[in-house]
Amino acid sequence: MSKIIVAIDGYSSCGKSTLARALASRLSYAYIDSGAMYRCVTLYALQNGMIKDKVFLNEEIISILPDVHVSFKFNTHTKTSDTYLNDVNVERQIRTLEVAEIVSKVSIVKEVRTHLVALQRKMGKGKGIVMDGRDIGTNVFPHAELKIFMTADMDVRIDRRLDELNSKGMHVNREDVKRNLMERDHDDTHRKENPLMKAQDAVTLDNSDLSKDEQLEFVVKLISDLTLTKDTF
Repeated sequence: MSKIIVAIDGYSSCGKSTLARALASRLSYAYIDSGAMYRCVTLYALQNGMIKDKVFLNEEIISILPDVHVSFKFNTHTKTSDTYLNDVNVERQIRTLEVAEIVSKVSIVKEVRTHLVALQRKMGKGKGIVMDGRDIGTNVFPHAELKIFMTADMDVRIDRRLDELNSKGMHVNREDVKRNLMERDHDDTHRKENPLMKAQDAVTLDNSDLSKDEQLEFVVKLISDLTLTKDTF
């Protein structure tokens, strides 16, 4: 079977990254976390004083884009990929609530999206990748061979986000997490540049009541079905 591109889109804390990582491992594909790339820009802007009291210095953020170099390296301890910003492991820093509260605002900046989309397309040039995000199937890879749109009940998403933060030693209030997810949903679906939406040819995956293994097998079957209907990609 020829290598394909799997595009996974959906709301925050629906388990996109967890599924994408597992699928990439199963297929021996590269995994690209597009959301982490936007978080890296956000973190870099925070570190360099370009975001103060949630006020964004857009022109300054745009000016530093050439200095933001994002890469992904396999972590032999966790058996997954870590995110590096300018060769520094920032996997923990980009997952904080501080970054989460701001990243949707940064991601609406047209120049930020244009810059990162160009990098994402370059990463997928040879196919054989699984990429998750908000506009992968609609904008980054509109011709991806398989597109998944993930969703889940809000209470389930809140629990998952809390578990993620708690596992990293970051204890936060449940209401703060709920507020953050609702704000991000609004920002993601209402932004002018490539808003979050389901691609017409995407398969919906509501995983509110599905285990990680069940989700993985669901998508693996979709890929198997593709091989039965197409000789090559």
